[in-house]
Amino acid sequence: MFEATDIREWRGHDVVDVDGHRIGVLESVYVDTTTDRPRFVTVTVGLPTRRRLVFVPVAEATVGPAYLKVAYRKDVVKKAPSIDTDGELPAAAEPAVFAHYELDYVPGAGGERRLARR
Repeated sequence: MFEATDIREWRGHDVVDVDGHRIGVLESVYVDTTTDRPRFVTVTVGLPTRRRLVFVPVAEATVGPAYLKVAYRKDVVKKAPSIDTDGELPAAAEPAVFAHYELDYVPGAGGERRLARR
């Protein structure tokens, strides 16, 4: 396995947890607006009639043959803040995404959003 350098190339591939258990499929990439570097991905989870997108950090993510491996366990990821498959992350929900993974959240100097979908 190797570090994921261009995470955007892995859309549509499986996402597995730190133990190798399948979580779901990589749907989109959210970048940090201050650095333009990938910070989170959304993963499609749930039953076919009740799908949703959960957020998971990409720090320390690695890639294998046809999958992205994240540094968190499946049960933690599945309880993460989520949005509908056609939804957008509201600015007011950003702090909760960071808090779920015990990551510091600091909005931009002028109160700007911290995450942007790419």
